Amino acid sequence: MVITLDSPLDMHLHLRDGDMLQIVAPLSAETFAGALVMPNLVPPVTTKEAVCAYRARICDAVGEACFTPYMTLFFKSDYTPEFLESVKEEILAVKLYPAGITTNSEGGVSGFDLAELSPVLGAMSELGIPLCVHGESAGFVMDREKEFIPIYEKLATHFPNLKIVMEHITTKEAVAALERFENLYATITLHHLYITLDDVAGGLLQPHLFCKPIAKRPEDREALLKAALEAHEKVMFGSDSAPHPRSAKEAPGCAAGVFTAPLALPALAQLFESHGALGRLQAFVSDNARRIYGVNPPEKEVILEKSPYLVPEIYEGTVVPMFAGQSLQWRVLRVG
Repeated sequence: MVITLDSPLDMHLHLRDGDMLQIVAPLSAETFAGALVMPNLVPPVTTKEAVCAYRARICDAVGEACFTPYMTLFFKSDYTPEFLESVKEEILAVKLYPAGITTNSEGGVSGFDLAELSPVLGAMSELGIPLCVHGESAGFVMDREKEFIPIYEKLATHFPNLKIVMEHITTKEAVAALERFENLYATITLHHLYITLDDVAGGLLQPHLFCKPIAKRPEDREALLKAALEAHEKVMFGSDSAPHPRSAKEAPGCAAGVFTAPLALPALAQLFESHGALGRLQAFVSDNARRIYGVNPPEKEVILEKSPYLVPEIYEGTVVPMFAGQSLQWRVLRVG
């Protein structure tokens, strides 16, 4: 069995910087036509110059690969409308992080005072710049996304013309919110379609499955699966592939992030085929994102076949992927 995917897109990707960028960027560029690149570097990407410089480093890392990095800006409440207008052509979206909630987010938003956020969000709405949000509160870890839903509702209500993307959703409540507000959209990761918290901590702790937002309950995974497998028109694939050195994962204070970029398409094909939904994979990994973001990625055909694929134990002696050392039922046959 063979399927062809037309210009697959990863609409939530961490490429890091420096040596890690050199390792992981080519792995995404090998099978994806483009990706929305997150801005939580150290320091975060907050200026036009930083956006352009980071894009240049990514393009250098991927070489001649047919791959478009769609850039994002780290949300700051003091951006002016003039600044946003000046940087609009260089970015696809602005990414908002609650302060300290995930990797390199210490400079994010503390509190969600609409009076403080409105000037920037209003300008983004007028300029047509989408807002991407890591939607978690600072509460009990299993309830953080659910507790954040009222903030999404407040933002969607006060800024009805602002396109808001709930990033890497993990709960049935987030899926339900899509139906209540026309301007709410979402990305769903590979790992949240496969695992629950039981896979992370139900037996021996699995550090390479630890992520933020943390994997949730079986009923939450079922809601995500339903939305993805039906290729819900407001949902798109975003891997949230988040590489860390093995030394930072298998350690006290385990870093949060699951590295999935190199195996995402075979694993998604396996999942969709097992549910009789292969015909909707194209919409989930490309078509919906093109429509939601209005992008036109470079032409790239990725042909997958149902044939065993052994996932490497580790990449460049540094990064351990999801399914390390395991065999998937699908593999990439060729890219053209």
